[in-house]
Amino acid sequence: MKEIPEGYHIHKNGGGLVEDTVTIDETVYIGPDARVSGNAQVSGNAWVSGDAWASSPLYIQGTKHSLTNSKYGHIAIGCHEHTFAYWQEHYKAIGRAEGYTKEEIEQYGLFIQMFVKIGK
Repeated sequence: MKEIPEGYHIHKNGGGLVEDTVTIDETVYIGPDARVSGNAQVSGNAWVSGDAWASSPLYIQGTKHSLTNSKYGHIAIGCHEHTFAYWQEHYKAIGRAEGYTKEEIEQYGLFIQMFVKIGK
């Protein structure tokens, strides 16, 4: 049996966890591995499944582009989205191709390391 954290309930359609603060239609499907929280409003023909975020993902507004922990183990910087490992290996080449200065590339390298350390 799934452990239900305080302030959550199991959704009737799909078995996912829903925080009591969420506004949600009974017809919406919430998959068994999903969690909906905060002030979310889910209605209509919505289908929520998979590794939904339990809390807001990491986001940084950089000097040139924003960085977002777009999905587990991935960072989106500008229009590029790659795994943590890919960014660690290729951020300098991508930065140069995008016209970043040497200082901006160094800065984004530090941001990437922070995502690896505290991101999801």
